[in-house]
Amino acid sequence: SDSGSDSGSEDSSLSDSELQEAFSRGALKPGLNVVLEERPKRRNDVDGLKQCLSEFKQQLAWVERLDMTSGQVVDPVLQSASDKDAVDPENDFQREMSFYRQAQAAVLEALPRLRKLQVPTRRPDDYFAEMAKSDQQMQKIRQKLKSKQEAMERSEKAKQLRAMRKYGKKVQTEILQRRQKEKKNMLNAVKKYQKGLSDKLDFLDEEQTSSQGNKKGSASQRIKKGPNAKRRYKNQKFGFGGKKKGSKWNTKESFNDVSSFQSKVAHNKGPGKAGKGGKKALNKRPGKRARQKMKSRAR
Repeated sequence: SDSGSDSGSEDSSLSDSELQEAFSRGALKPGLNVVLEERPKRRNDVDGLKQCLSEFKQQLAWVERLDMTSGQVVDPVLQSASDKDAVDPENDFQREMSFYRQAQAAVLEALPRLRKLQVPTRRPDDYFAEMAKSDQQMQKIRQKLKSKQEAMERSEKAKQLRAMRKYGKKVQTEILQRRQKEKKNMLNAVKKYQKGLSDKLDFLDEEQTSSQGNKKGSASQRIKKGPNAKRRYKNQKFGFGGKKKGSKWNTKESFNDVSSFQSKVAHNKGPGKAGKGGKKALNKRPGKRARQKMKSRAR
């Protein structure tokens, strides 16, 4: 990089004519990087690698290192005599499965050694580990989950309401269609009866029975329901109703019944009657002149 910067500084200090001469000679190369003519050879320095390994290698017990070395493990299901050592490196699935089998074999080999050294390999039941996330973050997650659950519940309720409305509309349309059909059948029967094509009046009986059934049903509903508190209070205070207007009117039976008629009472001839013609003696008020004379006498 220093040589490149030096050459760049030298090129910048040159004049245009000198740059043109250098470019014609082929001294100038395009770009800022220096193009190498030959690639450097790679060296496999085994001695140097062993020396580095010996420098940082520590002589510790195996239980402190827990390193396991195992060879290639062949799949017991797909193994064959011809391709025992054949693992296609370009096949991702086959390569990953070979890694998995090798790690599994190392674990199966290490577990007995750990048990022999009395090292526990299972987590105890009362193991407690701090959470990686804070309580505030977990509270946000809980709120988000709760909002999602509430949204799902609202959508389910909306679906149920739509289904109920749809079912109600279906029942209503069925009832309307049935009524229209009954009305049409009755009108056809009436037309046939008017034209003399039929002498049956069954449609009237069916109509009466249906109306009576509706009245009975409504009456039974009223009986089951019963009066409310306001109606019961009024019944207790004013009686249970009944016909009030015209209750004292005369009827045909009362007009013909003369058993209670008394002629003496009717013609003022009973006891305690006096005066001319049997008329009652009335306490008549004196006239105006008589009252004036009475006032003048009192003066």
